[in-house]
Amino acid sequence: MKKNNLFIIVLILGLSIACTNKSIDSVVINAKIYTVNKDNFIAKSIAIKDGKIIEVSNKNLDYKYNTNEILDVKGKVILPGLIDSHCHFYNLGLDQQVVDLRGTNSFDEIIQRLKIYDLNNDSNVIIGRGWDQNDWEIKKFPLNLKLNKNFENKIVVLERIDGHAYIVNDYALELAGIDENTMVRGGLVLLKNNKPTGVLIDAPMTMVDRILPDKTLKEKVNALKEAEEISFSYGLTTVDDAGLSPEIITIIDSLHKSDDLKIKIYAMVSASKENIEFFKNNGKIKTPRLNVRSFKIYGDGALGSRGAALKNPYCDDPHNYGFLRTSIEDLKFYANEIANMDFQMNTHAIGDSTISILLKEYKKVLVDIEDPRWRIEHSQVVDLNEFQFYDNKILPSVQPTHATSDMYWAYDRLGKRIEGAYAFKDLLQSSQRIALGTDFPVEKVNPFHTFYSSIERKDLDGFPKNGFQMKNALTRTETLKGMTIWGAYFNFEENEKGSLEVGKSADFIILDRNIMEIDADKIPNTQVLKTFIDGELVYQNDDL
Repeated sequence: MKKNNLFIIVLILGLSIACTNKSIDSVVINAKIYTVNKDNFIAKSIAIKDGKIIEVSNKNLDYKYNTNEILDVKGKVILPGLIDSHCHFYNLGLDQQVVDLRGTNSFDEIIQRLKIYDLNNDSNVIIGRGWDQNDWEIKKFPLNLKLNKNFENKIVVLERIDGHAYIVNDYALELAGIDENTMVRGGLVLLKNNKPTGVLIDAPMTMVDRILPDKTLKEKVNALKEAEEISFSYGLTTVDDAGLSPEIITIIDSLHKSDDLKIKIYAMVSASKENIEFFKNNGKIKTPRLNVRSFKIYGDGALGSRGAALKNPYCDDPHNYGFLRTSIEDLKFYANEIANMDFQMNTHAIGDSTISILLKEYKKVLVDIEDPRWRIEHSQVVDLNEFQFYDNKILPSVQPTHATSDMYWAYDRLGKRIEGAYAFKDLLQSSQRIALGTDFPVEKVNPFHTFYSSIERKDLDGFPKNGFQMKNALTRTETLKGMTIWGAYFNFEENEKGSLEVGKSADFIILDRNIMEIDADKIPNTQVLKTFIDGELVYQNDDL
């Protein structure tokens, strides 16, 4: 009788426990989870309900909850979903629709790729992207003579890898109204023998853009969806698109609402007086997947095309200081307008002259604003005396692979100024936080190349042996934070993402190796096994 009573008590207790178990959507078990919380806690299990994390533990949580989905990752590493803090997401998608010129070793090779494209496409417009004369044996800007010869009656527009230079044929120049007398503030029309060479740097490029046919709505949607697919495969769950029109932002919002686009986007609005007025009237946009509260301004050009504005001339072009793409007067206008709107100002700044101007103007405008988080995008060449002006109000957003892409020729451009270039550690010490991105499609999308470049300061061939300016390398923990929680902070989103903590979105990725522990040279080949957004599986690597 006593045995029966004991059995009944145990049964009742068991049923009671089962009945009190909370029903949730999923549980992840047997993982090594880098939560990236303030204690850098490494967990074993997380529980998810309604897209949010409801518990994190160093013990498996499957016993505690009722769920039909238990994800046993068998010891694999989990990281928060990665954030690319500076990229061109929409442009990445558009690039899938043009001729890929990356990796070309000469202008002749470009011509061959264009001919193949032309044979297979019936169009009077040929657009290509990705050339870099620094990779060629002859490292000078090309002339457009071969374009004129091979494509006499077609518009040909070839964009440099950094997006700051075109080479176009004479037919395109004529249609755009560009000749030897064309003068545009914020850029150059390169001449030879008083005739345009076809090379346009920065501002004149917009004159060519006006003659290009607009993309159809279908093409724009396809571009966004293709970019999403690529991003998910690399574990990106949030992307900061540095410069979007209100039109594309509207399309993104619509795709989010119809659930046809799931990636989270921090959209920087392309700065113009019209766009300022539009958002002044309409305010910020904040949804679970879209955040619009910032403007992207171009301060100067790029170092690779010698358009970055320097305090002293380029060492390899002694009469050239570069130039501001946006005048000081307009920078002041934007700064005051954006501050009054309670928006964030994010300015592209490569050269030390541009950065110096911005640091001073930002300081003036932000003196009475408590938490603006204004950003200097790239922060590439900083005067050694001005690192101190970065702080919790003025933040550096950088791209580690720029350092390892530029290192072969950067000294030729900068000389001794190289000491203040790509100085991520110095920037971090001043600001206490640093956001990391790629600037894709300028660089490759792969965030594990970013991680490797950040900690090792080497290219994918392991060059240089001892790393490039290693005093400015970041640690693995700093790098991971720069790709997660600090990126979220730069977007005013640190309370909803960037770490795997209770109450935050279940944005996470599963990797095939532990990038926090393995030999550094194995990091670039890291594969993403699964990508989750709000607890939903959005990518799975079926090849592994």
